[in-house]
Amino acid sequence: MPPLRTALLQSSGQPGDVAANLKVLDEAAARAAATGAGLLVAPEMFLTGYAIGADVPRLAEAADGPSAEAVAALAVRHGLGIVYGYPERDGERIFNAAQLIGPDGARLANYRKTHLFGGFEQDWFTPGDRPVVQAELAGLRLGVMICYDVEFPENVRAHALAGTDLLLVPTALMHPAEVVADAVVPVRAFESQLYIAYANRVGQEGEFEFVGRSALACPDGTTRARAGREEELIVGDADPELLRASREANPYLRDRRPGLYASLS
Repeated sequence: MPPLRTALLQSSGQPGDVAANLKVLDEAAARAAATGAGLLVAPEMFLTGYAIGADVPRLAEAADGPSAEAVAALAVRHGLGIVYGYPERDGERIFNAAQLIGPDGARLANYRKTHLFGGFEQDWFTPGDRPVVQAELAGLRLGVMICYDVEFPENVRAHALAGTDLLLVPTALMHPAEVVADAVVPVRAFESQLYIAYANRVGQEGEFEFVGRSALACPDGTTRARAGREEELIVGDADPELLRASREANPYLRDRRPGLYASLS
């Protein structure tokens, strides 16, 4: 099975302007496809911007709304999967969500952030209640979570036990929490033996300063691709053969003793 070349878009787009952000996504998808990528990961709340405050209800859309149709058209045109963050409206509730669209335009997975970070998110969003959401693409089992979720080891371990190979994490990591991107994410990939594609926003947005440092972290403890503090597109391969070899060599999942961990739940 060939590697899945994975592109990570590090950008904050234009907060409050969905049409402009779809254009940025279109351009990034074209650049990603030109590298041979089969998957593009965009940041948390990329569709609308993160620091949109009281505009959350106005900009929120259904999972199958017009922006999902627009992203599906981009995926088909460029021949790659796309995962993007957006505010999802479901009746009276609004979720901080991320959706995966396949290269054929099909909606493969929709995830609602389970761990809301800070007053802004807790004021505007309802927490999701499904920690493991998965889909199949290019022979790999993909999982989806959002930003703060990956900082909880239980969340990532649940994905590992469910067979996730590549965990997609649209992110809005802020200063001074650079340690999450630089240290926590690679450790999560190593301890749970999976790839993590961590795509962050970057720059100042309202009261928030996003730190970039997007990365494709690998199960063997290495980082296949790493961004800096500017807008950029980075690319790395999620290689099933490396994953197989790493899981064979690393005994963490085999040596677990779940009977000792009952107090965690």
